[in-house]
Amino acid sequence: MGRTGVEDYWRWFAYERDSHAKVLAALGAVPPERRSAREFRKAATLFAHIIAARRLWLFRMGASTECPVEADMFPPDMTLRDLAQRLDEMHAAWADYLGGLDDHAIARHFEYRSFEGQSFRNTVADILTQLYGHSLYHRGQIALLLREMGAEPAVTDFLFWSREAIGPAGG
Repeated sequence: MGRTGVEDYWRWFAYERDSHAKVLAALGAVPPERRSAREFRKAATLFAHIIAARRLWLFRMGASTECPVEADMFPPDMTLRDLAQRLDEMHAAWADYLGGLDDHAIARHFEYRSFEGQSFRNTVADILTQLYGHSLYHRGQIALLLREMGAEPAVTDFLFWSREAIGPAGG
C-alpha cells in the first residue's frame, strides 16, 4: 500500500528535524572564539529565520495564537542555546499540528495576511511544500557560510538521510 499525502509530510518532517539537529551541531562545532565572524553570525541568523518562518505559518494556519512580528523573522545575535530552545519548541508545535492532519486537512484552503497587509489564499499542502523548500534553501546558504569560514557544514542532503545500504561498499 502506498503512502498518503500526510505520511509524506511526516517523512519530510522527520528528515527536517534530523537536518535541523545536524545544522545546530555544525554551528556548535565552531570554536567559540570564531563565533563573532560575520559568516557565523549570518548562518545563525538564517537558522533562526528557518525556525521563525515555521512558527509564522503555524500562526497563519490557525495552529498557534502566537504571531511572530516581521522584525523577528531574521533575529540577529541568537545564541546557540536560544536557537536550540526555539528549535525544540518549533518542532514540538509542528509535531502537534501534523498529528491533527489527514489528507482532507492538507487539501484545505485558508486565508492569511502578509506582513505588507495583502490577503492571500493557499492550501495547507502548498505551505508544507514551501516550508520544505525554504529550509533546503537556507540550509544550503548556512553550509556555504560555514565552509567560507573554514568550518565543516552539516551534510543534510535528503538522499543521504533516506537511502538504505543493501550490501557491502564496493561490492
